[in-house]
Amino acid sequence: MGRQLLLDNLDKPGINTLSGYQQTGGYESLKKALQMKPEDIVTEVQKSGLRGRGGAGFPTGMKWSFLAKPPGEPRYLICNADESEPGTFKDRYLMQHKPHILVEGMIISSFALGANTSYIYIRGEMMYVYHILQKAIDEAYAAGYLGKNILGSGFDLDLHVHCGAGAYICGEETALIESLEGKRGNPRIKPPFPAVKGLWGCPTVVNNVETIAAVVPIIRITGEEYAKIGVGKSTGTKLISASGHINKPGVYEIELGVPVEEFIYSEQYCGGIRNGKKLKAVVAGGSSVPVLPAELILKTANGEARLMTYESLADGGFATGTMLGSGGFIVMDEDTSIVKNVWNFSRFYHHESCGQCSPCREGTGWMYKILSRLLDGKGETKDIDLLWDIQRKIEGKTICPFGDAAAWPVAASIRHFRNEFEQYISKGKSDVKHYYRINNLQES
Repeated sequence: MGRQLLLDNLDKPGINTLSGYQQTGGYESLKKALQMKPEDIVTEVQKSGLRGRGGAGFPTGMKWSFLAKPPGEPRYLICNADESEPGTFKDRYLMQHKPHILVEGMIISSFALGANTSYIYIRGEMMYVYHILQKAIDEAYAAGYLGKNILGSGFDLDLHVHCGAGAYICGEETALIESLEGKRGNPRIKPPFPAVKGLWGCPTVVNNVETIAAVVPIIRITGEEYAKIGVGKSTGTKLISASGHINKPGVYEIELGVPVEEFIYSEQYCGGIRNGKKLKAVVAGGSSVPVLPAELILKTANGEARLMTYESLADGGFATGTMLGSGGFIVMDEDTSIVKNVWNFSRFYHHESCGQCSPCREGTGWMYKILSRLLDGKGETKDIDLLWDIQRKIEGKTICPFGDAAAWPVAASIRHFRNEFEQYISKGKSDVKHYYRINNLQES
């Protein structure tokens, strides 16, 4: 297995406690960071090439550099722990087993950004993780890592955990900010961007759990060394939530650049397809990214090995490629019904739409109803083209990327598996039965 920067020492007893974390070098990066200038920390993150691990993949150091610094105005850092993407569960795993790496990352990042009050916005259903995080924060306060004059540096920081109410839309950064302010979680029109006008109208940075945790090893080994891990612009390590029809589901930390085929079939990772079945398709980055059939997820359209990187997975655009996204890696075997699967995803997006934008509010409902009609054996040939037309009229026409997230699974399923849709129309059923169930992360 490749280098472990975030999930290292998970086998150490008490790694979830302050003392156990410190025994493995915990908070040494903070001590080092407090001896640096804040702008030098930002430079190290820029050198590292770290990209947002929540799905967008935007360069973190560049995002930090955009933060406005009007004199006399507070700045805020928010950790987006509202992990809601179907197929993604790596953030809760990291927070559950190693909460102090997130706390340490929050302190370093807040110092770099000049934020004296910061928040971790966590999904309300994950109350057990909330209590773990709160205990870690309490321990950090008691040890002098939070509060006034941290380790004699003159830097003050208060860190709070805020529970959301279970709305997927609040994973979008401006909807999250609205929710944190006590309002309904509707995405804001941008500009202004949060870096200029965010929480309570002040400059704000919102980063994913994994992104902030990665700042700790970056400071420890330097950004230059971190950038040596991975391939090209996909630097460092990445947490992958692997699920579906595989022998070894779980959370894996990979060095970016591992071949997809190796990740699926290697014993150190997923261990191959369950029950000796054949690979049919993969959703590589959570439910919102395009599904790819086996022949395209293992190799690009040019016949090159597909790699676990932002660039390789996106090679060929949506015609033959997909996205690394949040790393929600869902594997489907030969018995999987793509139509049932996309129906399940569409049901989710219809339910979770905030309703602010007409294309999304109406379109997600239409796609769900049409797919339900197909599954009931009442579909017509024209329904496939209607689905295609609806998703096309949603993509790119909403305030936030939610509309795209709802449209892409439908488009990719029709693009690569149209024959299955036609089978439902001609036979009133499909020859395959399994699909990915969102409610309990199992196939049915």
